[in-house]
Amino acid sequence: MRNSDTMCTQIVLHLLFFVSSLFSIPAASLCSKDGSVVRNISEIPSGNYGRDGLSHITVAGAVAHGMKEVEIWLHTFAPGARTPIHRHSCEEVFVVLKGTGKLLLGSSSSNSPGTPQEFKIHVNSTFSVPINDPHQVLNTDEHEDLQVFVIISRPPIKSFIYEDWSMPHVAAKLKYPIFWDEECWDSHKDEL
Repeated sequence: MRNSDTMCTQIVLHLLFFVSSLFSIPAASLCSKDGSVVRNISEIPSGNYGRDGLSHITVAGAVAHGMKEVEIWLHTFAPGARTPIHRHSCEEVFVVLKGTGKLLLGSSSSNSPGTPQEFKIHVNSTFSVPINDPHQVLNTDEHEDLQVFVIISRPPIKSFIYEDWSMPHVAAKLKYPIFWDEECWDSHKDEL
């Protein structure tokens, strides 16, 4: 790895761990509120929430932590694991910390997502998903986990899940609250 790549990786990791330390909660409960300024990301509860091959940590969240503008997740995908095909009306940015994989990106401008574009992702990749564009992230490595920080806007999110890339947008199933917010959900109402 080149020196500039190493330096970039170190800067991104330090920044992300600094940000995550501001918002994490102790392992005691997924739903407890903690006013501490500095917290330890390794003590935040994780789970797969019924998603085989996924380890999810809500580093800073709307439901669990009262965040209003952004939410930060740490996702670790086992070899071969993937997200469902889904879309949501928020901005989403990924930073790949470990491993290799693919981003599949469909279109929101036709009746269904259609044939997705494929983008290779790897350590030090960062990518954003346009609002409401169906997408899927896959770990394509046979031996190594894929680990990503995910930053979303306007939490908590309403996700629409697709069975396949030809499923019409209007037939996508609403998932609200998202899998990892279910335990802490207290019937939030939209502010609109």
